[in-house]
Amino acid sequence: MTANPAPRTFPAGFAWGAATAAYQIEGAVAEDGRTPSIWDTFSHTPGKVANGDTGDTAIGHYHRFREDVRMMADLGLTAYRFSISWPRVQPTGRGPAVERGLDFYRALVDELLTHGIAPVATLYHWDLPQELESAGGWPVRETAYRFADYTALAAEALGDRVSTWTTLNEPWCSAFLGYGSGVHAPGRTDPADALKAAHHLNLGHGLAVGALRAALPADAQLAVSLNLHAVRPRSADAGDLEAARRIDAVGNRIFTSPMLKGRYDEDLLADTGHLVKWDELVHDGDLAEISRPIDVLGLNYYNPTVISSAANAKDLPRQDGHGASSHSPWPGAEDVAFHLANENVTAMGWPIDPTGLSDTLLALHHEFGVPLLVTENGAAFEDVAGPDGSVHDPERTAYLRDHLAAISEAIAGGADVRGYFLWSLMDNFEWAYGYEKRFGIIRVDYDTLVRTPKSSAHWYADVIRRGALD
Repeated sequence: MTANPAPRTFPAGFAWGAATAAYQIEGAVAEDGRTPSIWDTFSHTPGKVANGDTGDTAIGHYHRFREDVRMMADLGLTAYRFSISWPRVQPTGRGPAVERGLDFYRALVDELLTHGIAPVATLYHWDLPQELESAGGWPVRETAYRFADYTALAAEALGDRVSTWTTLNEPWCSAFLGYGSGVHAPGRTDPADALKAAHHLNLGHGLAVGALRAALPADAQLAVSLNLHAVRPRSADAGDLEAARRIDAVGNRIFTSPMLKGRYDEDLLADTGHLVKWDELVHDGDLAEISRPIDVLGLNYYNPTVISSAANAKDLPRQDGHGASSHSPWPGAEDVAFHLANENVTAMGWPIDPTGLSDTLLALHHEFGVPLLVTENGAAFEDVAGPDGSVHDPERTAYLRDHLAAISEAIAGGADVRGYFLWSLMDNFEWAYGYEKRFGIIRVDYDTLVRTPKSSAHWYADVIRRGALD
């Protein structure tokens, strides 16, 4: 008779969390001094977002945050990762803060602390004030300095109550989907601008770290959240290996090398040197600023990235994981092909493969030796609601179980993983997909805004309570 395997336990103090983003949940886009962000403009541009959806109302979190925090407490969350809306705090991207905007985040943080939930603030989750975009956006160096100023305002207001801060969320998406392929706001399609945006996002990160260090207590934890691509060549063919190297350079190392090593890698510069003059783009002192030490590295993971050369991809099924566009989000690596890791996919068409999460966590541990957080991980499925709004979603539960198991394996392998933030707490505005894709463990009826925990939420609450997987 075979004994049942021991449960997979997680370290003491492991953060059990969930994550959201301001534009996706808050609504109230014209209240209390808030002005448009690039996502307000983009979503109101015909043809940019599925069904013409916008975040004008989203799921009404701005007025229902106390209800939402109570639901977090009912789940047993020990941490909640939210983002601060830049145009709600500093509407033009310049000048003093709007206290009414800060008051919302003060009240949210107080509510979290009252329920024993640690607030984890993300400073930038893609909602650049439109006024800064009109002045050039992230391809313009000045935007990085404006970001540092905004950071200082947020830290001064909330630094006495928020001890963990994330500078940027997925700067790869901001740069390459926003300015390269154009499938995200602001919808521009210039590969040179995408590379300039990447550098200025890096610079903004470094400047923000400096602003946070100056304003916060010495024990504050500073982080950045990167959607690093778990790059796998489709074969050992030289062409496939070269394609994978190029994607790793412009998908991963364009951020990890300057942030954690203080350099841009030579192969990246060679791949993209025909598009930008790096020696003019990168000023003296930039790399020292960008590589200011952080305390923890956030990883957002959904699926691995399987790569081949275009020449080796004839008649093979392809994966389009970043929205349909005739413009590539991969400057210097346009002539590559992307493939499904397997045919077991989510409603996003993303293959389910938790080994990419454990592999990436271990690779980060071995290369950089930094503490790690999984700051996003989750899945959209075709949820079917019952008459009472309830949703039985065993596919999502299985996805979460397998990815938490992968984290456990990485911890057993030596990786210092300190927490998990499920994406997402609630169904919400899913960027260019509008309200078509549901990632939440709490269902939201978009007509009534009534919230109902799905069966995956009850499962996650049980995992949190036990601190272990069966």
